[in-house]
Amino acid sequence: MKEIRLGTIGSGSIVHSVLDGVKATDGICLAAVYSRSREKGEALAREYGASNAYTDMDAFLGDEEINFVYIASPNLLHYEQTRKALLAGKNVICEKPFCTGVKYAAELAALAKEKGLFLVDAVPTSFLPNLEILKRELPKIGKIRLVQGNYSQYSNRYDLLLKGELPNVFNPEYGGGCLMDINFYNIYLNVLLFGKPRSAVYYLNLYRGIDTSGIVVMEYDGFVSESAGAKDTWGENFFQIEGEDGYIYIRDGSNGIREVRVVTRESDETFNEQGDLDRRYFEVRNLTRMVLEDDYNAVYRRLDIMLDVMEVLETVRRNAGICFPGDEA
Repeated sequence: MKEIRLGTIGSGSIVHSVLDGVKATDGICLAAVYSRSREKGEALAREYGASNAYTDMDAFLGDEEINFVYIASPNLLHYEQTRKALLAGKNVICEKPFCTGVKYAAELAALAKEKGLFLVDAVPTSFLPNLEILKRELPKIGKIRLVQGNYSQYSNRYDLLLKGELPNVFNPEYGGGCLMDINFYNIYLNVLLFGKPRSAVYYLNLYRGIDTSGIVVMEYDGFVSESAGAKDTWGENFFQIEGEDGYIYIRDGSNGIREVRVVTRESDETFNEQGDLDRRYFEVRNLTRMVLEDDYNAVYRRLDIMLDVMEVLETVRRNAGICFPGDEA
């Protein structure tokens, strides 16, 4: 592929962050936008130089200028919109969580491979330079015994929930909740580094049928990992891996991996190759490189990790009593 010509679905803050990265990256440009609101769609198109703004999904997917679709809609819409885009012959970048259930994620992965299309999970963590440092330094701390992660970010939509409204991010009908939003990043980094856990359980704070905060405890061979996430509190975000010979402390936690501190009995070193750049800048830059190099294998290996993440999320969610539309009995 010579150039990524992007069409976006959604107009929220994450889309703006991604498109800021697009503007700073060669080999990718914004061709069109889709929004249910014509006003929002046209404003986004003007801001980032797109030729067309659509309110009709079929017309949007029929635009031959678009060869990649970026999906940043509410969680429950990801499956159907990704499926439609793949069937229309478009490559897809889909925001997390990829789907609300592993069955749907596996179907989309198989469809993309069958049609020879790129299907990329848009998790910035996996594109960060500091992640490669983390993986490189991990053996220094010896046998892992304990992993702790916290990602707490008070949401102004939680205030709306307390007032009696039901924003999409807290609505089970749209696949909402803290696990699928905030705590997703902790689960993802665990699976990326250590694989699927042997067992997992979710202890949650439930309000009006959805989790506003909670802790996932995952058991691995030889160690245990706990991941806390909250949209109803805030605190110090971090991710720490403790081994018999030392520990690794990640400043700001699993979402941004802002800094990696490696402490052993012999040394105390801090690494950061990202500066203060937005994490989505690295996502756009490295994703574009993979696609322009036609590196399907790298993209499909990422899908295998995502399927494992989805399996963990669905298992702990359903065992905790949170049900989404489309869940099998």
